[in-house]
Amino acid sequence: MKNYKLKINGNDYAVDINEVEGQEIKLSVNGKDYVVTVDQAIKQQKRTVVTQKAAQVTPAAGGAVQKSNAPAAGSKVTTPLPGTILDVFVNVGDAVKEGQTVVLLEAMKMENNIEADCSGTVKEVKVRKGDSVLEGDVLVIIG
Repeated sequence: MKNYKLKINGNDYAVDINEVEGQEIKLSVNGKDYVVTVDQAIKQQKRTVVTQKAAQVTPAAGGAVQKSNAPAAGSKVTTPLPGTILDVFVNVGDAVKEGQTVVLLEAMKMENNIEADCSGTVKEVKVRKGDSVLEGDVLVIIG
């Protein structure tokens, strides 16, 4: 069961998603049960890693510009879909390598390894075990 706290137009709602089967979602909002039908069946998604990586640009001799894959001000590792953080495998100051799993995310009843998109040092960990996250939320910043 997934639990969310939403604020819509200034009103607070506690939403519990109890079951998802095809196009039908059984949920409760503030304790009242509903069955919601979506236009298309919700598909299980592959494990994916979505990151926002800034390229570092440095001028070379003769005024040419070289692009480096080293992290610039901070590479942000984000979540590809909403879910719950099952585990965080890194701490601030840890050295990580590109492709290393930094967070374990449960989404749609699947465990998803969220990996570092570059090598570097963990500058910030923005989530904890048990946190609910939305698509695009920043999990870890690597510098």
